[in-house]
Amino acid sequence: MPGLLVLMGSGETSPTMVEVHRSAARRLRPGARAVLLDTPYAFQENAADISARARRYFARSVGLEVEVATGAAGADWVFSGPGSPTYALDQWTAAPTAGDLRARVRARQGVTVLASAAACTAGLATVPVYEIYKVGAEPHWREGLDLLAALDLRAVLIPHFDNAEGGTHDTRFCYLGERRLSRMERELPPGTAVLGIDEHTAVVIDLDAETVEVAGRGGLTVRRPGSQAVLPAGTHIGLEEVRRLAEGGCVTAAPTPRPAAVPVPAQITLEETVRSCERRFQLAAAAPDLGAAARAVLDLEAELVKWAADTEEDAGGVDEARELMRLLIARLAEVATTADLRALVEALLALRNDLRRQGRYETADALRAAMLSGGVLVEDTPDGPRWTTSRSM
Repeated sequence: MPGLLVLMGSGETSPTMVEVHRSAARRLRPGARAVLLDTPYAFQENAADISARARRYFARSVGLEVEVATGAAGADWVFSGPGSPTYALDQWTAAPTAGDLRARVRARQGVTVLASAAACTAGLATVPVYEIYKVGAEPHWREGLDLLAALDLRAVLIPHFDNAEGGTHDTRFCYLGERRLSRMERELPPGTAVLGIDEHTAVVIDLDAETVEVAGRGGLTVRRPGSQAVLPAGTHIGLEEVRRLAEGGCVTAAPTPRPAAVPVPAQITLEETVRSCERRFQLAAAAPDLGAAARAVLDLEAELVKWAADTEEDAGGVDEARELMRLLIARLAEVATTADLRALVEALLALRNDLRRQGRYETADALRAAMLSGGVLVEDTPDGPRWTTSRSM
């Protein structure tokens, strides 16, 4: 089976990476064994829930049935994602897993997908994210798996390269910021490059054809002391050209966007989608156009379904989006006239019925509670739901 190494900056189980996963899965033979390595987050109390969400994501969005495992031996497709890079390293190096992952890349066999924390381990050194950013340890490196050595790349890999969560402080470069990364770069072995992968971005390396493709919403940065090159989404380039950049040279063949094996649609994050729905709602409510306002709420709910499998803690936002949905539904009831209210409530009840039929009772109950906070009481009867407003209570 042809070899593929996919490295993701973040968003590995979000809608933004679905097409990347589908493209990789198409390379698998029928009956291929697909394995999810849960090691990076196995220490977390909610590890089972993260695995369950990831498995649902790959089954529903990618069409891939995945088993949870601690080792990569015998697998055709291997995926690992969020958690702690150093915890994963400790566990993998104490077991055959580290050697198995290196062997996969060296032999150019199978599909290997590493994202976020797992992607951090792919270089010759690894950023101890938790220890530096959350615990306050002095900036330092940990020895990595160095999967890239099999590709003749002397580099470290940093996901979340364009992170901007800090707002007033610099959280780029996997929460290191420029000051700490610059200091840490000086401690790397001479000739080592930094490969930075932006959030919701994938670098797809065809191990047989020796090509590199950048897909998603950001880019791949090849950084050396005093210089850097950025390969944007849509770039298709030879691996030899990336090696040349990593060694401090210039590409001899310009990276060119082309109709790619991995489609590159316009990608947006959950936060951007939520803000868009909120703005649409506010404009519609001010008009007032309750139909448009209701559509904004329904679109928000549809996005919540898409993003429910996102396993990244720092990508979060689903709970906040649910709270916003409840507030918007309550706001709808406040601004509606009695005439408009009937059509609006009937549409929301239809949505609630759909949620219940799908077994999504928690969201259905949240919808009912939000309607009540807006003055609409829903009662379930043998003849179906019945509703009244505060005006008639």
